[in-house]
Amino acid sequence: MNTQLAGTGALLRLALRRDRVMAPVWILGVAMLVLSLPGSLESVYGTAAERERLLATMTANGSLRALYGPVFGDSIGALTAWRGGVFAGLLAGVMSLVIVVRHTREEEESGRQELLSAAMVGRRAPLTAALLAALTANAAAALLVTAGLAGRGAAGALALGLGIGATGMLFAALAAIAAQLTESARLAKGLTGAFIGAAFVLRAAGDAGAPDGGSALTWISPLGWLEHVRAFAAERWWVLALFAAASAAQLAAAYALAARRDVGMSFLPARPGPARGRLGSAGALAWRLQRGALLGWSLGFLAAGVVFGGMTDGATELVGDNARTREIIERMGGQAGQAGQGVLADAFLATMAGMLAMVAALYIVSAVLRLSAEESGQRAEPLLANAVGRLRWAGGHLAVAFGGSALILLLAGLGLGIGHGEDIGGAVAATLGQLPAVWVIGALAALLHGAVPRFAVAAWAVAGAALALGWVGPALNLPQAVLDLSPFAHLPKLPGGQDPSWAPFVALTALAAALLAAALTALRRRDLAA
Repeated sequence: MNTQLAGTGALLRLALRRDRVMAPVWILGVAMLVLSLPGSLESVYGTAAERERLLATMTANGSLRALYGPVFGDSIGALTAWRGGVFAGLLAGVMSLVIVVRHTREEEESGRQELLSAAMVGRRAPLTAALLAALTANAAAALLVTAGLAGRGAAGALALGLGIGATGMLFAALAAIAAQLTESARLAKGLTGAFIGAAFVLRAAGDAGAPDGGSALTWISPLGWLEHVRAFAAERWWVLALFAAASAAQLAAAYALAARRDVGMSFLPARPGPARGRLGSAGALAWRLQRGALLGWSLGFLAAGVVFGGMTDGATELVGDNARTREIIERMGGQAGQAGQGVLADAFLATMAGMLAMVAALYIVSAVLRLSAEESGQRAEPLLANAVGRLRWAGGHLAVAFGGSALILLLAGLGLGIGHGEDIGGAVAATLGQLPAVWVIGALAALLHGAVPRFAVAAWAVAGAALALGWVGPALNLPQAVLDLSPFAHLPKLPGGQDPSWAPFVALTALAAALLAAALTALRRRDLAA
């Protein structure tokens, strides 16, 4: 056996054990994003005439092609690949970067990898185990997608499943390179996430300008390759070879970099200081640590708002007189039973505002859980050993998290208004109106960190569940009792024709405040994590 790979099996089993909760949630999320679509698409576009109209509308509508890509066939399977393929590949990429960075750079950052390397563990074993863990997760997602869509056509189901899995592995290889270049797991995730975002933007720009997806910008993006596999529409199997070649080249680069550095080191080391400006308080330190992430989220939300706002007219044109699609949008937008293109546009804007708010819940969870990273990385203990109390330390990070969520939703609303070209104030009110629900999820994350820090990571599951309920719940026609499990379901949807009641806003804000108080009380009374 190659001594460079000694201990790979044991590290893989350890990785799979550590991911026994997280990985299945991600895998099911990727698979259900695709498998939830055929039934709803069949109810919306049940006749050949409706599907032909959809193809004609998408060919002429660049803004919607930028979001979903071009349609290559009129079967339900082809529409499923069009509607969910790119987003499933995007989600698989995020899953892969989380897994790879968790079992490489995070292990080194925490010091556990140095302890493991003192045993009989080969130099390449940690990276190989992390990549195999990502391969296992992507293979499981691909298998579920293939099995779930096999009834629509075995070849198309296999092509879509392999395309999604291959996309995930390509970004896993990219995350492996980022883990060698950077000194912190947070930066490695941010760098890989930036590349994933760039891939989506390139594909969107290319598809917006080319109805057949033949733009050079589309072919530059791995997400563009995924749509060009053309599942259920005369599959192009050779496109999968592009994924294989690109992944192999990136893996070779990752292993070459890993062989040329020591454990814990990186090719782009973090600057130790001195920091510019004055850090006179725990809050100022929290701002310094989190401002880069907040800037990235802010720019992303502003851009997303402009894009979604610009899609409003095209979306109402696509819906037309399709009763089922109108029902889904109106249910998500909270204006069912009303009529008229203006009302449908308001319902679409309300839907987009709600979706952006659900994504903002991911930001607030990541910002709150920076407390866990500081504590587990043993950076909090030296700080708290000085004249800094726990409440001041935690309060700084919580202020950035809760204030930052308000900022990004404000910018999202501005973007929606600018993109739509009408009623900027109403668009801002629509996004900020979702803020109490975002704060409830952030307060739950703070409570988990304060009371049971071992399970603080479960806050991601809470945010993910709210996102899933809001995204696919109305399309699946889930009972209202199930949808009400999300705090977002209790807030009025804006813009709308009626004055909203203030009671839900006050109730959810009070709930968030109570959860925060409980979180800070629990944090004061427990020991710091070892």
